[in-house]
Amino acid sequence: MEGLIGQKVRLSPADKEKHFENALRWMNDPEVTRWTMMGDMPITRVAEEEFFDRMLKPNDTEILFAIETLDGQHIGFSGIHQIDWRHGVATTGSIIGEKSYWRHGFGSEAARLRTNYAFDVLGLRMLLSSAFSDNTGSLKMLKKAGYAEVGRMPKRYWKRGAYRDMILLVVDRDSRVP
Repeated sequence: MEGLIGQKVRLSPADKEKHFENALRWMNDPEVTRWTMMGDMPITRVAEEEFFDRMLKPNDTEILFAIETLDGQHIGFSGIHQIDWRHGVATTGSIIGEKSYWRHGFGSEAARLRTNYAFDVLGLRMLLSSAFSDNTGSLKMLKKAGYAEVGRMPKRYWKRGAYRDMILLVVDRDSRVP
C-alpha cells in the first residue's frame, strides 16, 4: 500500500526502519506526551522496540499508520486499535510528534483519512476515541473528523500532578466528515 493520500498528509504503513527513531524521541519528549497515557516515565529503546514489533506484526485487531507530509516527512502516527469485527467497532488514536506541525490541520486530515479507511475499506460502522478534557487540540481534531462527545469520566486518570477528566467520543458511518 502506497498510503492514503490527502491534501496535506499521507498515511502510510508504519515501518520500523523509517519511523522508529522518531517514535522513541517523541515518546520521551514531555511536551509531546503531555496528553498521552504514556510519557510520565522514560521509554527505553527496548520497550519501544517491543511495542513497535507487536504493532507491526500482522494481526486482525491493530493497524498502525505513520503520518507523513506529502513530501515524505514523518510527523506522527495514527492507529485503529482493538478492532471488533463482530460488532464493527474499533478504537482510534493519533499523535503528531513534530511540534512544528501542531495546530495546522495535519492531525485533522489524518483523522479523516483514517476514519474513511475504517468505514470504506474495513467496513467498520463505529469508531471510539478519547481525550483528556483539557486537550483542546485533540478534541478539536476529532470533532473536525466527525466525532461527537458522548460522555465524560470525571477524574479518570492521574496525569502530571492531577486527576484528569476523560472525554469519550464516537463517530459512526453516517456522521463522519468526508
